[in-house]
Order: sequence, then C-alpha cells, then structure tokens
Amino acid sequence: MEIKIAGAKIRKYAVSKSGDTLEIIERPNGGLSVVLADGQTSGRGAKAVSMMVVRRVIGLLAEGVRDGAAARAASDYLYTEKMGKVSSTLNIASIDLKTKTVVLTRNNPAPTYICHGDKLDILKTDSSPIGIARNIRPSISEIALKPGLTIIIYTDGLTHAGKRRGNPMDISAAIQVALDAEDPTPQEIANSLLAHAMRLDENRPADDISVVAIRVTSDEGDNVRRMSVELPIGPV
Repeated sequence: MEIKIAGAKIRKYAVSKSGDTLEIIERPNGGLSVVLADGQTSGRGAKAVSMMVVRRVIGLLAEGVRDGAAARAASDYLYTEKMGKVSSTLNIASIDLKTKTVVLTRNNPAPTYICHGDKLDILKTDSSPIGIARNIRPSISEIALKPGLTIIIYTDGLTHAGKRRGNPMDISAAIQVALDAEDPTPQEIANSLLAHAMRLDENRPADDISVVAIRVTSDEGDNVRRMSVELPIGPV
C-alpha cells in the first residue's frame, strides 16, 4: 500500500494572511501526522492563533504524546493564553504504521468525510473548537488503512462558500464528483473542492479555505518518501 496526502488552501479575499495553518510531520515511532488549525476570525490575529496551536500540537506529538492528549493540552494552553476569549478549530490525522490505521482527532464542527470504495460516510459527531473552556475533549476515530480509503478534512471556509450569494456549497455532492473522476490523486481531489468553492464565491473567498485529502492506494511504491509543496509568490 501507499499513502498519499495533499492539501490546497487560500486566504480570505482582500486579507493579507490566512488564519489557517497546515503542517505535516513525521511521528517519532514512524508514520505521519497532518495538523490543521483555523484561528478565530481571519487575518494576522487568526494566523497567530492557528500557528500557536499547530506548533504546540506538533511539539507534543514529537515527544510521543498521544493525539487526543495533545489536542486537549493545546486547548488548555490556548484557553490560558487568551483567557477563553479566542477559539480555534483543530484536526489531527495520524498515519500509524504499526497498527496500520489512521487516527482522526477532531475539534471542529465541520465534519470529516470518509470514502470506502463507493460508500461515502460522514464523521459529524458534536465537536467543539478548542480554547473556549477547560477540559475540551476531541472526537476521535480510528480507521483501518485499506486500498481505496479516502479521507477529506477541511476548515469552515468550505462550508461558507457560496452562502453570501445564496448558493451554498453542497460539499457531499462536490466530493462525490471529485471521487468519480478516473483514479483521482489527493491533490486533484483537494484542488477540485477548492476550485468549486472559489467559483461559488466568484473568486473572492468569503473566508480562509483549507482542504486536505488523504488516499490509500494499492501501489507497491519504492520505499522512497516524497513531499511536494507549491507556494505562490506575488510581485516582489
């Protein structure tokens, strides 16, 4: 099997900084963790919050702390630092090579989509953002790694797409369209969802949008780990 991870993100229209932060790190005992946070509101303040949260989480994961405990610790830290006045959503997706599972840790009202072959499931149990109170617990799910498994995580900018123009995004339908393409890569899936949201917002995103797609394939691979990042740079 081979696991492929891709992300696509864009900041809110006319705002200099995205309030979303996305990181992918190697775990100390093997595997990878994807950490995605969305700071309250948008712009520089939101970016500072999401970076604070993500750095706290990846520091704990690097020390071998379990994902759920890392999420709770990040929540208590944010609550203490901001006195409960600022929140952030948080998603952690960890590939555990020992158990051959992916652990999904969620403090985000936006659901996570899981596709097994032709079946599309939604993880939408109640889940609160972190930082608004003490002892906030995440929603945690563990899923076996099997070829054909696809996981899609996103920030609420995707949920808000099109609402201001009276044409809200049907995320389930958009995901199904992306998956119906011939053997789509995770990057193609993430790009498709972001592009659809952009069209609904007439290329002026009403909020920061981040999409992460994780896909398990039956490819044998060559034991080489690869990572690719594209960063657009405006006029210097």
